[in-house]
Amino acid sequence: MGGGEGHEAAGGAAPEGPSRIALSAAATELLRLLHDQHGPLMFHQSGGCCDGSAPMCYQAGELRTGASDVLLARLTVEGVPEPVGFWMSADQFERWRHTHLTVDVVPGRGSGFSLEAPEGVRFLIRSRLLTEEERAGLDG
Repeated sequence: MGGGEGHEAAGGAAPEGPSRIALSAAATELLRLLHDQHGPLMFHQSGGCCDGSAPMCYQAGELRTGASDVLLARLTVEGVPEPVGFWMSADQFERWRHTHLTVDVVPGRGSGFSLEAPEGVRFLIRSRLLTEEERAGLDG
């Protein structure tokens, strides 16, 4: 499947300014492993129930994105040559636009199609409210 073009959210692409999303050390390490196994990667975070509320990692372009998706960032991962796009459904973004998200990894296996499932771990999102300064930098 090819990747479409969704709406890009402000922030996240420029590492020197405020961002909406970050990676934990464990997520960075796992992304390097997954990239070695599968090539270029992408994330999608939907607003669905169950594993639909967890960030799912796919081969880049495997999941078609479109006007109902927001590109939060093109994440730079040390040791991975190309950025990892992080997409979120627009409805979910409207609910979470005031939060900073950190992609992390925990033991356990989700029931979705995310690439990390065979590794016995799963990605999850940790969140906190954006500070006033971060919000001003992202919305300005």
